[in-house]
Amino acid sequence: MRTAPTWLIAGLLALVLTGLGPPIGAQQPLDERHFDVLIRGGRVLDGAGNPWFRADVGVQDGRIVAVGRLPSATASEEVDARGLHVAPGFIDVHSHAGGGLATEDRSHARPLLAQGITTVVVNPDGGGPVDLATQRRELLEDGLGVHAALLVPHGSIRNEVLGMEDRPPTETELERMRALVRTGMEEGAFGLSSGVFYAPGSFADTDELVALSSVIAEFGGVYTSHIRDESNYTIGVLEAVEEVIAVAREAEVRGIVTHVKALGPPVWGFSEAIALRVERARDEGVEVFADQYPYTASATGLAAALVPRWAQAGGDASFEERLADAEARRRIEREMHENLARRGGAERIQFRRFEEDPSLEGRTLDAVARERGVDPVDLTLELLQIGAPAIVSFNMLGEDVERLMRRPWTMTGSDGGLPEWEVGVPHPRSYGAFPRKLRQYVVEDGVLTLEEAVRSMTGLSATVFGMEERGFIRTGAVADVVVFDLDEVHDPATFTDPHQLAEGMEHVLVNGEFAIRDGAFTGVRAGEVLRGGR
Repeated sequence: MRTAPTWLIAGLLALVLTGLGPPIGAQQPLDERHFDVLIRGGRVLDGAGNPWFRADVGVQDGRIVAVGRLPSATASEEVDARGLHVAPGFIDVHSHAGGGLATEDRSHARPLLAQGITTVVVNPDGGGPVDLATQRRELLEDGLGVHAALLVPHGSIRNEVLGMEDRPPTETELERMRALVRTGMEEGAFGLSSGVFYAPGSFADTDELVALSSVIAEFGGVYTSHIRDESNYTIGVLEAVEEVIAVAREAEVRGIVTHVKALGPPVWGFSEAIALRVERARDEGVEVFADQYPYTASATGLAAALVPRWAQAGGDASFEERLADAEARRRIEREMHENLARRGGAERIQFRRFEEDPSLEGRTLDAVARERGVDPVDLTLELLQIGAPAIVSFNMLGEDVERLMRRPWTMTGSDGGLPEWEVGVPHPRSYGAFPRKLRQYVVEDGVLTLEEAVRSMTGLSATVFGMEERGFIRTGAVADVVVFDLDEVHDPATFTDPHQLAEGMEHVLVNGEFAIRDGAFTGVRAGEVLRGGR
C-alpha cells in the first residue's frame, strides 16, 4: 500500500491548522483576496473550548471563509481587533423573546444584541403558539435583529386538545397531539419544549411526554423541559431530573434540564446530586444536557409559584369555585403557605409586572403585605382575583449555581424576554445574562475560564441543538460573530433598575452584516427564522 510523501502530509496539515488553504475552485491564495469584512488581529475563541489564538477572520457573502494570518488581504470593511476577543455569536438556548421579536417596535432585538446574542431559541417551558408557520411569518414581518429557532410547545398543544383537564389523553387525543407535534417539526422546529411544572403541562404523565418526544426523534429534535419540580413541591427535584432522563432514554432524543437549579432552602445543596444523576445517565449512553442562567433569582408568575396545581385544574372558573368552598379554600391557603416557605418567604418575592397596579412593581410581597396589614397569602389571593402578577423569586444558593455552571454539559440561556423599554421591573437577565456570566463568573470569581464560558454560549449549544453551521469560528460557518472588550464587558441591569443595556460588545455581526459597529447599533436586521430537523 502506497502512502503520501511526508512533506505532502505536513503541508496539508499546516493548511488545515492555519486556515490558509484555499477553497476548491479558488483562483488566488486567501492572503491576497478581498473580503467583505476582515477582522484583524483578535484573540479568537473558536467556540469549542480551545485556548484562544491570534488570527484574522475573513468574511464573504455571510460566511467565514478564512481564519489565519492574512497580512496582505483587503476588505470592504476592516475591524482592528487587537486587544479584543473574537467569538461566535452567542446562542440563547432558553429565550422568551419570541413575542417581542414579532412586534415592530422590538424586532430590532437591541437588548439581545448588546449582550452578544445572535440566535435565540424560543417557545420554551411548553409555551408559545401551536401554529409555527404563522409564528414564522410574524417574526419575519418587520425584520429580525437576531436569528430565531422555534420549539414545539407541549403545554400549548395539550391545552388545545384537552384544555385544562387533569387527566391522560385518550388514544384519539394523543394521536391529535402527536399530529400537531409532527406539523411543528415539519415547519422547522428544533424540538419539543415542556413545562411540566405549570398547568396544563403538569397534568401530563411521563408516558405522554415519551410518546410526543418519539415524534421529534424522527426529525433529530431535542426535548427540553422546565422540570416537574425544582424544589420539593411534588416529586422533588431529583425525581424530576430523572424524568427528563427517562424521556431521553425511552424516546431516544437529547434531553435538556432547562434553567437547571435547586430552588428554595429545602433543596439547597442538591446541585451535586443533580449533577450525579445527569452524569450517571450520560455514562449509560443517554444524551442529557442542561442550560442555566447566571443568577440566584428566578422569575415566574405569582400563581405558578404559590398556587397548587390541583387548584388550577379546569381553569380560572374552577379555581374561583374552589375558593368559594370553605374547605377547599383552607386547603389551598395551607398549601400556599407551604409553597411560600419553599421559596424562602414573602421577603424573597418581588413583583416585576402587574398591569392592574404598577405601583407594586419592584416591591416585595412582604413589604406590600405589611403595609396593608394582611397575610401574604391573603394578599396573593386578592391580587389573583384582579390579575396575574409576575414576580422575581430570590431562591437559589450561589454554591449550587457555580457547581452546575462548571459542568461541561451545561449551556447558557437567559430565560429572559424582550421587555418593553421601561415597562415593569423585569428580571435583569433579559438585559444582562451573557455579559454577567463573563464579568462575574469568569473575570471576577474565576468559576470558569473564558474559553469554557464561551463554549457554553456557542459551540456546545449549537451542537446540542443541531445548528451545524453556527457556534464556531471556522471556515464555512455562518458569520455570526462578536468582537468584545473583556475589560469593558458588564451588565448594568439590576433587580431594581433593570432597563439598562449591557456594555462591552464592540462589534456584532449577524449573517455577516454589522448589527453593532464600533459599539453602536446600525439598525440592520439580518436575522432569520432558522430551520431544524434532518
